[in-house]
Amino acid sequence: MKKVSVIIVNYNTARILKDCLQNLDSSYPNLETIVVDNGSKDNSVEIVKKFFPKVVLIEAENKGLAAGSNLGLSKATGDYILYLGSDAFPEKGTIHGMVEYMEEDPSIGIATCRLVLRNGALDKDAHRGFPTPWTALTHFMYLDRIFSKSKLFNRYFLGFMDMEKPHEIDMCISHFMLVKKEVFERVGKWDEDYFLYGEDVDFCYRVKQSGYRITYLPQFKAVHYKGASVGIRKETQDISKVDEESKRKNRQRTIEAMKIFYKKHMYKKYPWAVNKLVELGINLMDAVRAA
Repeated sequence: MKKVSVIIVNYNTARILKDCLQNLDSSYPNLETIVVDNGSKDNSVEIVKKFFPKVVLIEAENKGLAAGSNLGLSKATGDYILYLGSDAFPEKGTIHGMVEYMEEDPSIGIATCRLVLRNGALDKDAHRGFPTPWTALTHFMYLDRIFSKSKLFNRYFLGFMDMEKPHEIDMCISHFMLVKKEVFERVGKWDEDYFLYGEDVDFCYRVKQSGYRITYLPQFKAVHYKGASVGIRKETQDISKVDEESKRKNRQRTIEAMKIFYKKHMYKKYPWAVNKLVELGINLMDAVRAA
């Protein structure tokens, strides 16, 4: 049976982290669990040491999510790497089923499952298209909500696809991202220019560019609390302990991620006028969120 290394990058989510690690217990016969703690100020480290002695614990300075993901990868010995949020809870059989599915198709480099929020709704961020200028424009103008099944207007969440059947997508989020170890040998590690947000968009983009497929497998499921460590998601306002200054910084980091990704991957693909309009739109969003 193929070995799976689960990498959890944790920041101040002690109680949820404990639940996450308990949920992983006996979830897959050949499992290695690695927790990278990014300088938590709560008792996350103590909980791992006390209750989960078999977990590989890396105590790190907080240099961002991508840096933490790379630290975990440096210690991973599995054939597959499962990046998992501390607020994500795969159902029994999900990891095993997804590994078997990927083993049968060498073209798949990354797979994700059906991520479900606490209220039972789908986490749409696990089923995304790349943020091209048109895709981003239709999303921020809410056209993807109005025309949710349209291939023209809902490229952001790929709402025109059949969510009940396995299919290829552009990208998923790193809160449940199962990656073949060989993928990193071809495309490299996570880009540490991204502190928080955008690192999964960038990684998926490079993986697709390298020729691998990214697949959504809705027959497998995980619950995702969503945003417990960052504090700016409405889904976890009731359980997040993030202070207002940290929330402000995290909103700013979403803007920084947009700028990094567009300059790195999109700028040379579009004419000057389109690039200037995109820059204007990002700067307007920055001003609104800073107000």
